[in-house]
Amino acid sequence: MGFLRPIYRFCSFILEDNVPRETILKMENLESCPICQKSSFTKYLEGVDYFLTREPFLIQQCLNCEFRFTNPRPDSESMQKYYDSKNYISHEPDLIGFIPFLYKVARQFMVREKYGIINRYSSGKSILDIGCGTGEFLNFCREKGWKCFGIEPSEKARGYAFRKYNLAMDSEFLYSEKIPGNHDCITLWHVLEHIHDLNPTFEKIKKLLSKDGILVLALPNSNSYDAGIYQQFWAAYDLPRHLYHFTETTIKLLATNYNLTCIKTIPLKIDAFYISILSEKYKNSSFGLLKGLKAGIKSNRKAKQSGYGYSSMIYILKNKIF
Repeated sequence: MGFLRPIYRFCSFILEDNVPRETILKMENLESCPICQKSSFTKYLEGVDYFLTREPFLIQQCLNCEFRFTNPRPDSESMQKYYDSKNYISHEPDLIGFIPFLYKVARQFMVREKYGIINRYSSGKSILDIGCGTGEFLNFCREKGWKCFGIEPSEKARGYAFRKYNLAMDSEFLYSEKIPGNHDCITLWHVLEHIHDLNPTFEKIKKLLSKDGILVLALPNSNSYDAGIYQQFWAAYDLPRHLYHFTETTIKLLATNYNLTCIKTIPLKIDAFYISILSEKYKNSSFGLLKGLKAGIKSNRKAKQSGYGYSSMIYILKNKIF
């Protein structure tokens, strides 16, 4: 359930006894910008993996298009240790207690919100959900008459979705031969920022999307007011799990590379609150809950008044018509 990743990151931080893990197995460097392919970067921010390991990481910014990305970064095999938490709530459906209960209640609400978005903008009823977690959203879509297929790397989450909902899913995206094509809607709810192979992923999405299909992306906005307030403590940097740190400008640049155009942006106003609350926790602030709520209110107000944009945004992308 990628749409809820910031919520369960907050819940997991409360549940988890965060202790340092083993050293990084292998790092890789990006030599060129994934969007414009230029090779001149500058340091944007130095941060820390506050969620799990306390290891330091660097965010760089392209001098040409201003795209921000974690660099260097763990390679795809080494990255698994940064998700290695027994309290990773979206992949642990059997957890009990107050926090998991709140997560499940929020998930049911967001399933309906997500469905309302795709039903409003999609011209058909075939959906591919990349990073579908334990399958609640896809199952809801299927109950509404949609043809559904999901991608989920987590074996545990995939197994739960199959046992409970009998959903058609696969473990990986780029090299899978099981994924049907010509989808009316492809969704990545807070997933794209986690994917190593950004451009190959977009290339395959483009091939699988129907002529009139839509691509729906939910992403943190690193130009938001709360990102500016918290700097290296901003929870939505989520280093190193978030490999890319998009803004409205850079996601539209990436879309243009694949002849996609943004037809609608939708703010995720609630994100500003739990991201700010978690950021206060990372700062070890006194009265962090109250400070986080105040920062969330201010961030949403500033997003309306200026060019900051909201803490997280949904982008509805569609094939350009020539």
